[in-house]
Parts: sequence; structure tokens; C-alpha cells
Amino acid sequence: MDTILTASDGHTLTAYLNGPDNARAGVVVLPEIFGINPYIRSVVDRYAAQGYRAICPSLFDRRTAPETGLQLGYSPEDVQRGLGYKKAIADDTARLDIEAAAAALQGQSVKLLTGYCWGGYLSWRMACLSDTFAAASCWHGGGIAGHARDAARIPVQMHFGGQDHSIPLSDVDQIRAAQPNVEVHVYADAGHSFGRDATPAYRPEAAGLAWERTLEFFARHA
Repeated sequence: MDTILTASDGHTLTAYLNGPDNARAGVVVLPEIFGINPYIRSVVDRYAAQGYRAICPSLFDRRTAPETGLQLGYSPEDVQRGLGYKKAIADDTARLDIEAAAAALQGQSVKLLTGYCWGGYLSWRMACLSDTFAAASCWHGGGIAGHARDAARIPVQMHFGGQDHSIPLSDVDQIRAAQPNVEVHVYADAGHSFGRDATPAYRPEAAGLAWERTLEFFARHA
């Protein structure tokens, strides 16, 4: 269901929420540059089906007001629109909305974090900046290499496609060298957004393995 959150600076935003109220652990799912569209909502639903209370905040609401809960497709026009919104939102600003999503998981004593593309990058940033979460799983997070030497406060797992032209393997090597304690997985035949089953980028074998690894990782830290 859609719900309304209030960040610590008074900003209100939409979020998509699913899963049992009495779940022990909650998962904050951070979106790609396409907002809380059907694919990202399906990810929330998958975590809910695993027994988690899961929520995804609409991080673009700060730029699109009075429109809220923006859902973009994958056309070139939507890509450019999403990139424009992303560039206009600083990491520290996104953090306020991510913390608001975590705060909405009031019944959950353990809070976990995952994200895709931009959300994967923000998951790493939050792992280094926030004390809210117990663990983070970052999927194809572009830009992480630029913060490779930041110090993670929590256990982190990362997933990259070996054929991802937007995240070169040299970036992955840089992350591995700087973060020997981070669990980094590379899927040789996968490209960017390999888990997104709504588009041709989807690689079922890689996506399935990354999903299993994420669930196992979260189970260890929940």
C-alpha cells in the first residue's frame, strides 16, 4: 500500500509499504532512477513474501512536488528525466527520506537496507553514514567507487554485472582493494540492472543467485 512519511526536516513523501506488521526485521528498498515504479514495487512485494516488512520511499518527491510517488518507464525520455532528478538530490538530502522510511518500520527491531542502481549507491552511502541499519546489500550501484575508501559501519554485500558498461570492472577492483571486508559478487554474463525482470537487461540465473545471496546475507544479520 502507499503511505505518507515525514522526514526530520518536515518534508512529506510517498512510500510503498508491504509485509506483516509483526515481522521481526524490516527492509528499506531504495529505487533506481525510475521512482517507485511497478518493478521496484515488485521487489518490495518479494521481501514481504519472505516475511519481511518492506518499504520503498519516493526519493524524487522533493523535486516533483506537488506530484508524488513518481513512476517512470524505461524510454530514453524517462531515463533523462530520472537522471535529472537524481542529479538534483544530494546524498545528505536523500538520507533524510531514507531514515524516514526506516522510522516507519516501527515494529521491526532489525532494519536492513538494499538498493538498485542509484539505490545501490545510496545503500553504500547509508552504510557509511547511518547507524540505523544492521546490514546492506547493494545491487549494481554506480558511483560507489567514488566513495570506495569510506568506512562502512555495518556488514555490506555488493552485486555487479561483469558486462555492465556503466560500472567498469576496474571500479569493482578498486572497491575490492579498498574494502576487503565487503562481500563483492560479480556475475560474468550480466549487465546493468540484471535483476530487473521488466526489461531485456534481466538475466535470470544471475538475478536468482544474487537474490539467494541477499536473503542469506540478511538472514545472517537479522
